[in-house]
Amino acid sequence: MYITISPQKISGDYSQSVGDFVSYLEKENEGKPIAEQEHFFNQYGEEITGSEVIKEIDGNTAKLKKKEPKFYSITINPSIRELKQLQDPKRDLKTYTQELMKDYAKAFHREINGKEVSVNDIKYFAKIEYQRSFKGTDKEIQENQPYATKILSFKHEIRAIEEGRNTGNIKKLENQISRLEKQAPHQQNGKRIVRGMPKEGSQTHIHIIVSRKDMSNSVSLSPGGKHKASEVMMHGKIVKRGFDRNGFFAASEKTFDKLFHYKRNYVESYKARKTLLKNPKIYFSVLSGLPTNERAVAYKLLSKSGVPTMNIPTNKLQLTVKAIKKIKQGFDKAIQSSSIGI
Repeated sequence: MYITISPQKISGDYSQSVGDFVSYLEKENEGKPIAEQEHFFNQYGEEITGSEVIKEIDGNTAKLKKKEPKFYSITINPSIRELKQLQDPKRDLKTYTQELMKDYAKAFHREINGKEVSVNDIKYFAKIEYQRSFKGTDKEIQENQPYATKILSFKHEIRAIEEGRNTGNIKKLENQISRLEKQAPHQQNGKRIVRGMPKEGSQTHIHIIVSRKDMSNSVSLSPGGKHKASEVMMHGKIVKRGFDRNGFFAASEKTFDKLFHYKRNYVESYKARKTLLKNPKIYFSVLSGLPTNERAVAYKLLSKSGVPTMNIPTNKLQLTVKAIKKIKQGFDKAIQSSSIGI
């Protein structure tokens, strides 16, 4: 499970309307019959339209300044192994989202009218998506870019020749393009990976749009605050503040495991991921000390995610900085692809 929380920005500025983001999330419905389209849902209902989402989120920004986020995006990325545990993926993921948003509310160190924040205070809309496309920021696109530039240059030459603006051997240029297409380092189904190409494999994930303001449009609830849990004096009153991200991420795993009787391996846990980032030696020590069966599953999961398991340290002598750095590169790639929940 890999979960992210982020404010929505356009060219460095916070979005003043959720409209563009909703349009982006609606693209997967284009060309599909109404019966096959995925609609937004929340704690109270389903079949919610994009226009309703825009109206509710944009109308819930009282007293927020232009430089403050109006809404946040939570993205839930289940691993293939987690998805296989579901009996009815669509229904199960909706149920999980509704339970996860209870964890989200509990992560706030806040009170509204003297009561702890609950899911009934959170204005949100969620949507399940089944596809992902390669973006310009993806490693595959960036590393293929030199080849893409040369291919485009050759295509311009061919066009100039065809239009009589230049002379040259079109067949030779076409052969060069064909060779570059095959030489590009990142391929999918025998084709060079390009921007906008759908990613293969299971890409099911959930997008959640969360209003910065509570349901009453009077209290600001920011999951982006630096304060985990503190109290400050405001208008002569002691006010709680903060959001426990670590607690939320950990709780989201426990909720999934409890709902679907999922046996989470060490390498899939948020705790393991944090340990890897903060203290790799402890991470690899725990990994090598797992019971035989669990360790075998862990290695299998890592191997499927592209992590070079042959180089994973198995004792203290092998826990060198060089070895750890090499393995962490593999982990970073697995995290970016959301292929395992580390």
